Amino acid sequence: MDVEQVDRELKRRQWGYGRGGRMKIEQDQVEILSGVRHGLTLGSPLALMIENKDWANWTDVMAVEPREIAPEKSRRLKRPRPGHADLAGGQKFGARDLRNILERASARETAARVACGALAKQLLTSFGAEIRSHVSQLG
Repeated sequence: MDVEQVDRELKRRQWGYGRGGRMKIEQDQVEILSGVRHGLTLGSPLALMIENKDWANWTDVMAVEPREIAPEKSRRLKRPRPGHADLAGGQKFGARDLRNILERASARETAARVACGALAKQLLTSFGAEIRSHVSQLG
């Protein structure tokens, strides 16, 4: 397993539009915590970590334990954002605070998917498979 190749895929994920200030905060890099030794998989589950450097700004708002938070600091999200999962998730789960939906479908979650996909791509490449993609149609 080549960690640098996973990091290249993570960097590729951040290209494009609509990333705002987050792109400057998060420079995703994967750390493999278990399942690999000296670049070879052990046959056990892989544990990956991608640090969320912005988490320090959200520890009160997204705390696990119950807390009293001043209303002006609660950052409650009531209006769904265009192009995000807020509206569909809010309707599906009956969420009054769309922040709960935002966290379920955040860019941090997609980073994990890209990292796992990059590892799968390496596995398939070792069997001679070539992975490619392209956009055939929009709309």
